[in-house]
Amino acid sequence: MDEESVDRSEGFGERLLGLLLDRAPHLPPQLIAPLVAEEVGKVGGRDVSILLQDYAQELLVPLPGRKLHVSQPEPVIDSAAGRAFLRGEIVEVPLARGGVRMYLPLLDGSDTVGVMVLTLDDVGEDDRRLLRRLAGLVADLLVTKNAYTDQFFLARRREPMSVSAEIQWGLLPPLTMTVPQVAVAGILEPAYRVAGDSFDYALNDNILHLAVIDAMGHGLDAAVMATVAIGAYRHARRVFVSLAEKYTYMDDAIFRQFGLDHFVTAQLMHLNVATGELELVNAGHPAPLLIRDGKVVRQLESATTLPVGFGGEEPRIREHTLQQGDRVLCYTDGIIEEHVAGGELFGEERLIRCVNQLGERPSEGMRADLRRLSHALKLERGGHTSDDATLFMIEWRGGAADHLAVLD
Repeated sequence: MDEESVDRSEGFGERLLGLLLDRAPHLPPQLIAPLVAEEVGKVGGRDVSILLQDYAQELLVPLPGRKLHVSQPEPVIDSAAGRAFLRGEIVEVPLARGGVRMYLPLLDGSDTVGVMVLTLDDVGEDDRRLLRRLAGLVADLLVTKNAYTDQFFLARRREPMSVSAEIQWGLLPPLTMTVPQVAVAGILEPAYRVAGDSFDYALNDNILHLAVIDAMGHGLDAAVMATVAIGAYRHARRVFVSLAEKYTYMDDAIFRQFGLDHFVTAQLMHLNVATGELELVNAGHPAPLLIRDGKVVRQLESATTLPVGFGGEEPRIREHTLQQGDRVLCYTDGIIEEHVAGGELFGEERLIRCVNQLGERPSEGMRADLRRLSHALKLERGGHTSDDATLFMIEWRGGAADHLAVLD
């Protein structure tokens, strides 16, 4: 393509994106996806689909709408759409009848909210550049409009959801975050009935703040307790107290609201993403697993600390130092206390074996690996999840603090 053609192409792309930016803020949510399909048609695209991740993180389901191509859901694992979703990269599939089916990740920051799919007769670098920008804009629009509608929630929901699960999903941060120095990802099970398990995180300067909790009991009572615990944790985090003081804030909130006969187990961490130094408070949880080169090398031990709500003494902080590429796997007791065939507990040894088996295959990125682990654990447990079961993984990558590229 000559220089004049490139300039014309870039000018058209800027007009297209500008038109979307001008029109989208004034449109109701249900017209965003049809508007995208209409504009994609102007660059020769057809059969446009917007795929969103379902709550169980197993399928990418099509968003219904006028002018959209609505097909069958695609699996997150082992599909072209899934590869684009998990890797955050464009996937192109040549069609037998001619043309290219393109799968573009919808990236909101470093969190992938879905995949945009379309067909072009042929694809050049200018097309890829324009479509990558368009996909980023579409992701931003979906996240913004999601606050004003139930449409996207209903598309993602594949079965009835309990009130407690509604509360928990509204409480969660994005399920994944990826920046040059660290990546995190989490999974809650059972997606449509989860009650007391939750997690939260924030990256403030060089410190990653993390909490994984499990409120006692089931149903709505557990969801309310988890809400108070996460609310107290966020408040403590935002008034810049120490890791030990965060525990005290949460302990006081649970005790004052529910009394001594209720409690929440918790893991609280500070990870310095520049140095790999990890501070840990473990209040009644199974110890996190340290994974290095795909294998579990040890548990991350900590001083004995009472669960939140029992009025325990200020906890002692246990410090660990991670190596570049290390992963830390946090999990709640619903993973290892599930009964398998014959009534035997699933147990920690089976969990470690599943992690190590996953480490024998090439990594597809932390998000993909965590989902594969979750699915493998479900199969090992015979598909049963009778209690809340949470997996949360951290990968420390190190590197320069001012590196601006987003990696996975």
